[in-house]
Amino acid sequence: MARPKLKMRLGDLLVHEGIIVEAQLMEALKEQRSSGRKLGAALVDLHHITEEELLRFLAQQLDVPFMDISHKRIDPAAAQLLPEVHARRHRALVLEDNGDSVLLGMSDPADLSGLDQLAPMLAPKDIKLAVVKEAHILDAFDKLYRRTKDIESFAQQLQEEYEETSDLDFVSLTSDTEGDATVVQLLRTIFEEAVIAGASDIHIEPDEGLIRIRQRIDGVLQEDTLKEANIASALVLRLKLMGTLDISEKRLPQDGRFNIKVKGHSVDIRMSTMPTQYGESVVMRLLDQTGGLRTLDQTGLPPDLLSRVRGLIRRPHGMVLVTGPTGSGKTTTLYGALSELNVPGKKIITVEDPVEYRLPRVNQVQVNAKIGLDFSTVLRASLRQDPDILMVGEMRDKETAQIGLRGALTGHLVLSTLHTNDAITSALRLIDMGAPAYLVASSLRGVIAQRLVRKICKNCQIQAHPDRQELLWLEQLAEKDMSELTFYRGTGCQSCNHTGYKGRIGVFELLEMNNAMMDALRREDTEDFAKCARENPSFTPFGVMAFEYALDGITTVEEVLRVAEHITEM
Repeated sequence: MARPKLKMRLGDLLVHEGIIVEAQLMEALKEQRSSGRKLGAALVDLHHITEEELLRFLAQQLDVPFMDISHKRIDPAAAQLLPEVHARRHRALVLEDNGDSVLLGMSDPADLSGLDQLAPMLAPKDIKLAVVKEAHILDAFDKLYRRTKDIESFAQQLQEEYEETSDLDFVSLTSDTEGDATVVQLLRTIFEEAVIAGASDIHIEPDEGLIRIRQRIDGVLQEDTLKEANIASALVLRLKLMGTLDISEKRLPQDGRFNIKVKGHSVDIRMSTMPTQYGESVVMRLLDQTGGLRTLDQTGLPPDLLSRVRGLIRRPHGMVLVTGPTGSGKTTTLYGALSELNVPGKKIITVEDPVEYRLPRVNQVQVNAKIGLDFSTVLRASLRQDPDILMVGEMRDKETAQIGLRGALTGHLVLSTLHTNDAITSALRLIDMGAPAYLVASSLRGVIAQRLVRKICKNCQIQAHPDRQELLWLEQLAEKDMSELTFYRGTGCQSCNHTGYKGRIGVFELLEMNNAMMDALRREDTEDFAKCARENPSFTPFGVMAFEYALDGITTVEEVLRVAEHITEM
């Protein structure tokens, strides 16, 4: 390996080349002495030079390439040639494995001491250097040094420790066994992997001859498999113990909850078990408590809808529903509204299953159907507690809906969720559940319906050209000519795990009740109600908002058509 070396000290070289002046160098040297940081970092912090300008200059002087790896597809196997701890310490990453040589990206290629420490780890391969932004290297670490290998290693170790034991059900009953420690390590690694990947759910599913471990990331499941199928019962048993479930019951579904701390995050885990053909399946919902509650401003509501929603929840009485399918962010929006309403002058009672976030000053009740403490029972008792605001976790049945609606009619603000696909069908769903139409018309004030669409990864965004059928659908949705409009998609890169998407954003419908809609409900004329709602000038369907996001380069045409189901079904 040829060791690159600058001909002069970096500061002197930058002054000599006219990139900075002597006074700026002196200021940076003073900053370096006080902070202990490298001179290049001090110059960047003082805005005398940008990071990219500095790195391109270093690359030119050292005669090595400068690379933007945000779009580069890096083989995880190549990255694993360098142990993670040393890669992070020296901000170095193996970008390519070319057989007898490797391309090593470094954010500071002039760090000869670090290079000397890394060279033996990559021997006998020759090292070719490239200069890479530090932020890009750090972002790639979390994607490339995933814990999949560790998960496989712990699973294999656990199987070896108990390969002569036909029944693993006794694993984890004591905390001082070697097998128990391995189970704990395996589960901790699974949780760490999920937190790093930003997963919302973990699915552990025993199958014939293997275990599937799937993570839901940005609404889509991504799968890994373990061939050690006979360790499934040990994993489930340990999770049951953590969730205080009945470890002897394997024939019936069970629900539990526990909290863990992973990678500096406090994560609440909601766990559900279900007996399947090859063993018990476990699904865990991850609720990251570290960032705290999102406010309404952070939910993604556009400014015009946000002001209208605030107007709805600040009314003294009436019912406001937040609706959408599972995983659409209903709870986030509902808690955002509660956080704004939570002031000393208001008494708030919530009825939830389960209580997802703890709120100060709010009386939160966890329902327990086993002892008869169901939604309707708690709701009746709550109305006798002199509340100003009631939050019902979900309208599940006729009795709960009627009590909630009557509470809204007798001077309380009632907030709740409902599982419906759009805002218009929500009022009709209450009637289908058995609530009298006149009661719905008199009590319901508004419905916030929402979905989540995936955002295009900004690192690999390019222009996209919808096909003929998609253009026809879009023209029907937006009622405008598509020929002059530009759309985008992601090609897939390291930053988005080669999916083309990174993160999600909410699309919303807000239906505010008016006299025409209330009259239609009282007559139980569902068709006229839907017609009046669609003709309301303040009502904008999901698909139209998603379409605007597609024009702005936030999401793709595919995501627009996914939320505009009524278009694609025609």
